[in-house]
Amino acid sequence: MHGTHGTHAPDGAEGLPGPCYAPSDTERWVPEPDKRPGRTAFQRDRARVLHSAALRRLAGKTQVVAPGSSSPAWDATPRTRLTHSLECAQVGRELGAALGCDPDLVEVACLAHDLGHPPFGHNGEAALSEIAADAGGFEGNAQSLRLLSRLEPKRFSDVPGAQAHVGLNLTRAALDAATKYPWRRGECPYPPDSRKFGVYEDDLPVFRWFRSGAPEGRRCFEAQVMDWADDVAYSVHDVEDGMRAGHLDPRLLLAPPERRDIFAVAVSRYAPGATADELSAALDRLLAQDWWPHRYDGTALAQARLKDATSQLIGRFCLAAEAATRAAFGRGRLTRYAAELIVPADIRLECAVLKAVADRYVMQRPDLERLRAEQRVVIGELAAALLERAPEGLDAQYGALFAEAADEAGRLRVVVDQISSLTDVSARSLHRALTAS
Repeated sequence: MHGTHGTHAPDGAEGLPGPCYAPSDTERWVPEPDKRPGRTAFQRDRARVLHSAALRRLAGKTQVVAPGSSSPAWDATPRTRLTHSLECAQVGRELGAALGCDPDLVEVACLAHDLGHPPFGHNGEAALSEIAADAGGFEGNAQSLRLLSRLEPKRFSDVPGAQAHVGLNLTRAALDAATKYPWRRGECPYPPDSRKFGVYEDDLPVFRWFRSGAPEGRRCFEAQVMDWADDVAYSVHDVEDGMRAGHLDPRLLLAPPERRDIFAVAVSRYAPGATADELSAALDRLLAQDWWPHRYDGTALAQARLKDATSQLIGRFCLAAEAATRAAFGRGRLTRYAAELIVPADIRLECAVLKAVADRYVMQRPDLERLRAEQRVVIGELAAALLERAPEGLDAQYGALFAEAADEAGRLRVVVDQISSLTDVSARSLHRALTAS
C-alpha cells in the first residue's frame, strides 16, 4: 500500500530525493470526485477540517484552565483547544515540510488531533471514561477518529448495508496521520499499562481500512511529527501563559525546594525513569540561554522577551528533531513509513521539564481542583439526565443514532458522543436546563 512513487512533491521539498505519496494514500473510504481540479487530495482534507463545526467548537473547550477561572491577565486572551490546535498546526506544518512531508497532510493531523476532546479538558475526558466504562470507555483520540470518520456531518454513503455517515471522508493517509495511538483499548505497546488508545470497537472497519499494510502498533511519520508538534506547542505555551497570568515567577526555578517538586511531577507524569540529575541538567540548560526570561513584570518589554523565549524554545525543539532525524535517515523525503522521527533524549527531557513546570504552577492550583470536582459533577449528572430523556431529549442527530443503536452499550455510546461534542459553556447550560428542579 505505501508505495515509493508519489503524485506530487510537498511544498518545501522540491529537489529532495526519495519517496513521496502513493495513489493509495489519497484514497477515501467512500470514493468521490474532485469538485475543482488543481487541488491536491490533502488540500481538500485540510479544507474539510478547517470548515468543520467540530474545529469551531474547540474555541469553547478548555485547554489548561477554563476562561474566567483565574486572574484578569489570563482572562484577556485564554488559550483554548482551538488556539492550541492552530499553534500545533503551524509548528507541525513547518517541521513536516522541512523533513519532506506534505505540509497540508501534517497540518490536517495537527488540526484534527484534539477534535474529539470533550468539555472541561482532560478532566471531562476522565469523567466520560468512567461513565462509558461498560461501552468501551472514552478516549479523546479515539473520539477524534470517530468524529472524523462518522459523526461530523459532511459525507454519506448510499451503499446498501454500509455505514451511512462517513464523517469528513478524509483520505487514508490523513486518517492515519491524525491517529496518535493506532491500537484498541488495552493494546498499547509502549508502555503496555497505558490507558491511551485510538479506536473504539465500533470504528474498527474504517480503522482497518486506513491501517491496511501498516506495521501493527506503529505510527506513520506524519503522526509522529504531529505528536511532537503537540508536545512542543503545549509545553512551551503553557509555561508562557503561566508567567503572563502571574502563576509562575521564573525566579522560583532556581530554588531547590521548588525544583524538587517540579522534578517529582516530571518523573510521575512526563519522564518516567528520568533521574533528578538529568532533569536538573535539562532545566539548567534552558535557564542558561541568553533569551530565557528570568523575570516577568508584565511590561511591554517583558512581554516581548517572553514571546521571544517562546519562539526560541519552539525553534530549539524542532531544529533538534529535524537534525537528528536527518542524521539517521538522510536528506530525502521522509513520509509515511519510510522513517522515524528522532528527538534527542536531552531535548525530550527539556520538554518534559517545561510540562512539569506548567503542571506544578498552573494545573495544581487549589482553586482549580475545586473547579474540576464541580465539572465532574456536571458531566455525571448530564449523562444521567440525557439517558433518562433519550432519545427525545437528545439533539436530532444523536436521537436518530440512539434509536438505531443495537444494544445498551450502543445507546450509552451515543449519549457520550453528544456530551463530548459540547463546549464548556453549552455543557453547563444544558446541565442547568435538565437538572433544574
